Amino acid sequence: MEILIATAVIFVGSFVQTSLGFGLAIISAPVLFFLDPLYVPAPITVAALTLSLANAAKHSRSISFSGLKFALVGRIPGTIAGGLLLLWISVDQLALWLGISVIAAVLLSFSKIVLRPSPKAMFSAGFLSGFMGTSSSIGGPPMALLLQHEDSDFIRANMAAFFCVSCLMSLIMLAILGHFDLRHIMISLPLMPATLLGYWVANMTFHKISHRILRISSLFLCAMAGVLAIVSYWL
Repeated sequence: MEILIATAVIFVGSFVQTSLGFGLAIISAPVLFFLDPLYVPAPITVAALTLSLANAAKHSRSISFSGLKFALVGRIPGTIAGGLLLLWISVDQLALWLGISVIAAVLLSFSKIVLRPSPKAMFSAGFLSGFMGTSSSIGGPPMALLLQHEDSDFIRANMAAFFCVSCLMSLIMLAILGHFDLRHIMISLPLMPATLLGYWVANMTFHKISHRILRISSLFLCAMAGVLAIVSYWL
């Protein structure tokens, strides 16, 4: 039952991220953490890497490496900082940090903040993405906020390319810290087919679904999951 729930959640997250450019970790991390803390952050990062490789290949013509280089440079110290955080907090504290990260991501998505993807802004977004992504698997919001006013294909392509590299960085850091080993690999395996199935279904159907409805629905689910994660810390 645990595996079925986990694969279903990853399927939904993969569908949403393929449609919007991000969202897999925001949707799945709080739920999978309840099932088993081992799912966060390494196995979800494995799923995100699988999905990002597929999306980057599909939208390769729209990738702008000249703009991403500053974000990737900022991602390096952010990854290290996020990894160090895992050494200092307990599992219960991780649940609280997870919930706060999700709520912050939702609020940023609804904000009226308009940022330009300048080199400094890309570096800062890369750092925050590395910090949040390595510690909680939720690294999409900073980059999504910065690129939200770009063309949809540009967002999907460059978010996917960024995640390909950033997920690898996070997994290397997690392996060094002992948070990515054989146990995590084993529970990651069932998630990969669900990830690819969500990717395939999204590519077959997302043009038939209102982008606004999908975005509002996913953010609502994210907010509920974030609140539950925070509440669980106090119970």
